[in-house]
Amino acid sequence: MVDIPRYLSIDFSDSADGTTTLEAMASTRADVHPAALAEAQHLLGWARQHFGHSHGPLDEGHDWHHDLQLTLEPGGWHRVALTLTGSAAFMQALMAAFPALLHGQD
Repeated sequence: MVDIPRYLSIDFSDSADGTTTLEAMASTRADVHPAALAEAQHLLGWARQHFGHSHGPLDEGHDWHHDLQLTLEPGGWHRVALTLTGSAAFMQALMAAFPALLHGQD
C-alpha cells in the first residue's frame, strides 16, 4: 500500500463536543480510481480492525462513524469521498497509525 495520502485530500475539523471529522476526497481519472478507492478502504479496514466493536453514531456512545460515497462526475472523473467522525481516542489512534494523514492537510 502506498503511503496515505497519495490520492486523497485530507481535511480535519473539530466540533465543540470533542469529536473530530476527517474528510478524505479524491477526484481522479478512471484508471487511477481503484488506487484512490483502495486508500479509503485501507483507512476503513484499519478502523474496523481496531475499533470495530465501537462503530456507530457518536451520539449513541460509539467511538466512530463513517460515510463512503463513490460518484461518477461529469467528464468521466471518479470521486471518492470518505468521512470519518470519531472520538478523541479514535482519532489519536488513527493519527498514530497513519501519521502521513497530517501531511495531507492544507
